[in-house]
Amino acid sequence: MMFTALVTGADRGVGFEMVRGLLHEGYRVIAGRYNKQEKSLSELGTAYGERLILVDLDVGSDESVKAAVRTVKEQGCETVDLLINNAAILGDIQSGVGDELDFADMLQVYNVNALGAQRMTNALHEMIVNSVHKLIVNISSEAGSIEQCSRDRWFAYGMSKAAQNMQSKQVFNSMKSDGVRMLVVHPGWVQTYMRGALDAEAALTPAESANGILRLIRERFTDPTVVVAEQRLDFVDVDGNSWPW
Repeated sequence: MMFTALVTGADRGVGFEMVRGLLHEGYRVIAGRYNKQEKSLSELGTAYGERLILVDLDVGSDESVKAAVRTVKEQGCETVDLLINNAAILGDIQSGVGDELDFADMLQVYNVNALGAQRMTNALHEMIVNSVHKLIVNISSEAGSIEQCSRDRWFAYGMSKAAQNMQSKQVFNSMKSDGVRMLVVHPGWVQTYMRGALDAEAALTPAESANGILRLIRERFTDPTVVVAEQRLDFVDVDGNSWPW
């Protein structure tokens, strides 16, 4: 049986590496593409053929999400075993309380990071419930941990990720009776372009972060030899260490 995964924010970085890893593991992967200028996904398609389905997807847009789901169904996908809500934007990380804050920009960050995961989960609800794995993975951040917070800036990103964590818990409470399981993951400090240029000082490459996330998925949810504990929602890092909410 071939399982189906859908990854948002798949153009590059951790999202792209998760797509690559899932294809290597034998999944059919639906890759949500935001920037058509990025060619890496198309190159993967050359190697994996019909097992990679590219869909244009802006998780901050109701219409884009609905159109993407229509495309997925037209491609013959009846279920989604694994939804990875990875798409996120950073927003302004420099301005403090006494500065002039761009609230429209903050709303957009919240719209993508918190509401984007909700749009995807709602749109794919039946396809997830009717699948075999029934797994949702929300890529959060240590910036969303209220207990661990030491920042006095990063308002949009931190608040949006805290909201995403709450969204995760409410979705988990709603869908666990259908057998749906969830995992909330802090991907680590990753060498990405979220700040506009490559964050070369970060501790992890995108591949290292993605491999850690996929390892958690295998160990906790898809390896038949592992006994899964009673349903609960965990917030962990890529090494499986628990993070405070």
